[in-house]
Amino acid sequence: MTQSNFIMLPTVDFCFKELMQNPKVRKGFISALLNLSPDEVEDTVLLPTLLSRDSADDKLGIMDVRVLLKDGTQMNMEMQVKYFEYWDERALFYLSKMFDSQIRKGESYEKLQKCIHVSILDFIHFPNDKECYRRIHFRDDQTSKLYSDKMELQILELKKLPPEVKTGEDVLAWMRFFSSKNKEEFQNMAKTNEYLDEAYNTLLQLSADDKKRLEYEAREKALKDYNTQISSAEKRGLKEGEEIGERRARQVFKLHMQGKSPEEIADICDISADKVRQILD
Repeated sequence: MTQSNFIMLPTVDFCFKELMQNPKVRKGFISALLNLSPDEVEDTVLLPTLLSRDSADDKLGIMDVRVLLKDGTQMNMEMQVKYFEYWDERALFYLSKMFDSQIRKGESYEKLQKCIHVSILDFIHFPNDKECYRRIHFRDDQTSKLYSDKMELQILELKKLPPEVKTGEDVLAWMRFFSSKNKEEFQNMAKTNEYLDEAYNTLLQLSADDKKRLEYEAREKALKDYNTQISSAEKRGLKEGEEIGERRARQVFKLHMQGKSPEEIADICDISADKVRQILD
């Protein structure tokens, strides 16, 4: 990509975090998440993030943005670019920590304000449906009545976006913006509203900043290197698994020719008798 055409992509979490430094961009995105008019989001303040830049989780492509709203609501927004096996557990863990951190020992529970954890995922997390955006609360299993709205999860699956975004679906418009891959796509989304236009102009400024570009490219390279390492490890694991399987099968047949029963072979090979019969079949 030439210097003039280069533009940072929000799915690289460094870029997403930098975008959220802009108060107007932050206000526009949060109003979409809360289904409010931007005018109703009076103030947002960035808080120290729960994870440091050099944490172990950060190596997996996770970078978070923690926000405090004027009414006391806290939000933690994370862009995750690579499949994470225990994402549900991680989201619940950090939502709980955010909720718990509001009061100190001896303080009243009435001080607890609403906390929202927002997962922006560049992979499919729920493969059995086409829903790309969902809000999750505590509800009664029998009546489905809301138990409490003090803890909320929001999950945005960028890979499941529909081909067209209808007018008025602000969250989907932001998801489309985050998923854009070139200037033309960003420009088209910038025409949607003034907040996406601000986000696009912020992207242009970030992309023209040499220092920010170096940080962005270093982060992008780290993510690519990590993904390559994981892919290589998976391939090595499959190959090693095949080799182990072949050796085990030869051992099973050898013991079988010696007259050993499936149960005896299972005990020697440390596998189940059913597995022994499966190999012999």
